[in-house]
Amino acid sequence: MRSIDILFVLLSVAMSSLSQIALKSGMTGPAVQAALQTGRPLAIAVAVAKAPLVVGGLTCFGLSAVVWLFVLSRIPLSQAYPFVALGILVTVTAGAGLFGETISWQAMVGVGLIVVGVTLVGMKA
Repeated sequence: MRSIDILFVLLSVAMSSLSQIALKSGMTGPAVQAALQTGRPLAIAVAVAKAPLVVGGLTCFGLSAVVWLFVLSRIPLSQAYPFVALGILVTVTAGAGLFGETISWQAMVGVGLIVVGVTLVGMKA
């Protein structure tokens, strides 16, 4: 895999992870949480549609899909797709760092194994 191809794979994965972080942040914001408490679907839909982080997260996710399509046009799927798992590392770390979520030792070991696996797949010539 060429360096430029790896760069685009990592860009897509980073954008996808960033979108998940933005979506989580937007959905836990006060306006959306207040709307969720009402139980009214229309109020919830309006609050979600007005939440900048939710809209930004969805936009970022869409852009990551466009970059991913470019990746798929250049790289074998069997080499590209395992890199998507790196998003797990980013989102688990962000969950702990940004949202105070607890990561068990089992989760840490699992994420470590994922990173090792992706590295091995990426080393395939």
